[in-house]
Formats: sequence, C-alpha cells, structure tokens
Amino acid sequence: MEQPKRTRRGRAGHASEPLPKAVQPLMQIPAYNLGTEEQLDLVHHYSMRILEEAGIAFYDEEARAILRQHGVAVDADHIARFDRELIGEYLAKAPSEWMHVARNQANNVVMGGNHIVFAPVAGPPYVEDISGGGRREGTLADLINFIKMAQTSPYIHNQGTEIVTPNDVPYQERHLDIVYSHFKYGDKPTMGQYPIGMCARDSVDMARIVFGSDFVDNNTVLLGVVNVSSPRRLDDRMLGLMKAYSRSGQSLVMTPFILAGAMGPATVLGTVAQANAEAIAAIVFAQMLNPGTPCVYGPFLAAVDLQSGSPVFGSAESVLAQMLVAQMARRYNLPFRGAGTYVSTKTVDAQAGYESVMSMFSSLLVRSNFVLHGAGWLENGLTSGYEKFAWDNEMLGVFQRLLGGVSWDEEEWAMESILNEVPPGGHHLGTAHTLKRFRTAFHRADVFDYHSYEQWKTNGFPSAVERASSKAQQLLDSYEQPPLDASIDEELLAFVARRRTEVLPSDFE
Repeated sequence: MEQPKRTRRGRAGHASEPLPKAVQPLMQIPAYNLGTEEQLDLVHHYSMRILEEAGIAFYDEEARAILRQHGVAVDADHIARFDRELIGEYLAKAPSEWMHVARNQANNVVMGGNHIVFAPVAGPPYVEDISGGGRREGTLADLINFIKMAQTSPYIHNQGTEIVTPNDVPYQERHLDIVYSHFKYGDKPTMGQYPIGMCARDSVDMARIVFGSDFVDNNTVLLGVVNVSSPRRLDDRMLGLMKAYSRSGQSLVMTPFILAGAMGPATVLGTVAQANAEAIAAIVFAQMLNPGTPCVYGPFLAAVDLQSGSPVFGSAESVLAQMLVAQMARRYNLPFRGAGTYVSTKTVDAQAGYESVMSMFSSLLVRSNFVLHGAGWLENGLTSGYEKFAWDNEMLGVFQRLLGGVSWDEEEWAMESILNEVPPGGHHLGTAHTLKRFRTAFHRADVFDYHSYEQWKTNGFPSAVERASSKAQQLLDSYEQPPLDASIDEELLAFVARRRTEVLPSDFE
C-alpha cells in the first residue's frame, strides 16, 4: 500500500522532504464480518435515531456555540441533536488513514488501512511486580521502566502515555513528567497526556519543542483518547482535550466506554447502537473544530456481571459487540481501535491467559488498526503488571506472526526436500531446506516453556509468572536509551520547571 504523502519541516523551517515509510506489520488475514449489510443498516439507523431524538449532552459553552454554528440544534439542557445528513457530511471529512510520526522517524506508523499498531496499557494507579513485593502504588520510576520495556519491545509500535500513574508526583504536575519521560526515554510514536484541556495543550507545546512548531502544524505526532462519559455525555474535560488536539492537527481516538447493563443496555445491539452514536457525535464535532482531524473510531465495550456488579472482560458479549462496531468503522471508512489484553484477574495465571486471548483475538479477527492496552493490563485496568507486560509482549509477537499470514514464495513449497531428499518414512530434520530455516522457520515466544518435563524439572519448575518476571528484567537489561539533542532536552526541562510553578490543583477541579 502506498504510504500517506506527508511532508516534514525542520526546526528552523528547512525545505520539506518526504517522511520515511512506516515500518509495522500488515494484516494479511481477512476481516471477520458478523453482521450483514442489511443488519449494519439497522445499526446505523438506530444510532441515527439516538442522535436525532435523544441527542448527546455537550457540557462546554464554546463547544455548544460551535455546534450551533454548524447547524446542530442545541437545547437549554445542553443536549445536541444531529441531523443524519449533516452527520454524513462531516464524517466524510475524517481521513481514512494517516501517518503517526515518531521522534525517531524510522519508527513511524500508519494508522488505518491494513496496518495495526500495538500500544501498552494506559492509566492504572497500581503496579504488580512479583520480584518487587507484589501489588503497590505506581511511581515515576515504574513509569520509566515501562517506557523502557515498550521501547525495547519489537512488537509494541506506540509507546503509549500513562502506562502507570506516577503517584509520587503531585497530581497537578504528573502530565509534565509523563510527557517528558516519553520523549526522554523513548523514540516511538507517543500519545501525550490529555485528561483535561490544559494537559493536552502542555503536551502539544512540549511536542513543538521536540519536533518544531512548523512540523507539528503539518504532521500528527500525538494521539489522545476521548472517553465519552456514557451514556450520551461529553464533559468539559474531554471537550477541552478535543479542542487542544484537533486545532493543532493531532489525532483523537473516540472511545465511548460502555459496560453493558450499566452505562448501556443489557443487550449487545442496544449497546452497539449507543456506542456508535456516541463515537459518531465526537468525530463529527472534531471535524467541526478542524476539518480533516485524524480520528480513530474506537468504542470500548464490556459487560457488567449483573449478579455482582463487577466489570467482566473477555466475555462472549464483549467480543460480539466489538465485531459489530468494527464493521461500522469499516462502513464509515475510519481506522478502528480494538480491545487489548483485558483481564479481570490479578496476576499472570490461567485466567489471565484465557481472558487476554479472548479479548485480543477478536481484535485481530476484525482488523483493528490501533490496540490500546495491548500489554500490561490487570485487575480490570487498575494495575499494570511487570510480568503481565512481558507475557503480553510475547503474545503480541505470536499475534503479529498470525496477522502476517503465509508467504506464497516458491521456496515455501519445499519441493526439493519433498521430492528428492526425504524418502517415505523419513524426516525433514536434516534437509538443507530445514537447516537453512533452523532458527527462523517458526515463531518462538521466549516466555513460553517448550522444554520436556525432565528439562523443566531440571530448571527448577519455573512457573509462568516466574518466566514472565525474568523476561521483564531481560527487556529492561536490553534497553538502550535513544539519543535526544541536548538543547531540546534543556528546553523541555525548562518548560517543565516553569509549568510546575504555574499549574495549580484548582486547575483540575
């Protein structure tokens, strides 16, 4: 596929030149379709009824004014009701794919098409670290460790954002340390910080220091997640993020977070219709802010256990819902954000394996373009696990190999071995074909145990969590810090120091 034609400008406004081509896996397996075209028409129809009749609340005065200027009816209760023809007009302005530019442009990725991007977990306040004593509050040192592991991993293409909350930093300053740490310790595409508009603006300003203002004005270097406060509500925090990122040309993932049975109906179809309506409203508003704003369509759908009230991840219903919203993304020609390695369990155990695969495999089947929470998620998203991160990282390698499909090169048929070297009842272990591919023929996940029982016993019966702990340490030991120009680092530190004195706790109220 031809890469998007974007140009770059240097920090001093030097002549533009083509961006390097992205290096990331291509999805070669076909997408699974759960619904027929007629059934997707029904999803669209009922979503339009929600937008036309029930509407979406916008709790921001400027946002409501912008909606009115573009022909949206907004009532005294701040509820916007959208005409379906208007929705079609503005949805068409969102690009179908674009390039997310990294600090090291050899790590650029394309968002959309048949490309997939894996990113780590985001937002947990706790960490699980078996070698470090178990579950505890996350720190800035933990965040930096996770950034280092994401940087080292060949299977993680976006290094994320708040992989764990740095609880040892005052909350009003955390976004500064998070963004600085990502630019300092990684050089893959990053997301910035965006819990409120101010944090998003600071992220953009720091990106301007790293990339140059002209470059940021002409390229996508940050990606923020807009969590619609389901049901049917966009608050001032998320709208502030949208204004900051959209007006600077940065990308947004529109993510209604719906637990069916709580924030959405206790049915798959009702939840899908509501999620679709909420995502569409957010995308349309972003296009009103700045036509062409890069948007990812990405409802985050799970269910509530109606007997206990607890969230349930990796359930059959959440998989079915994801299959349908993914088809809606393809219908609207938008990149799709799929589920990550979501689990309810607290450590790397059998339940973690089951729930992670149930969540992630469905994302692969529906051709997700962006997978957030792809590594490290534990305890319903409350905990980032060192061991879980390492285990998930290995699974991402397996999934990436699966997505690549099969090669149809002539050598893949191994005719020389079959016809001329291996007799009936023989074996292929010593053929030239096998020896040539001895280390590369099949994907190996380092954290999995492939030994015989006797060798496993000799090795001390290492459990899955013990092997994952060793792999996490291996990722950290293999880390090499990417270079960062000293003048840029100095300017970033000066910005952070200045903003620490300006940002107040009241700014987050």
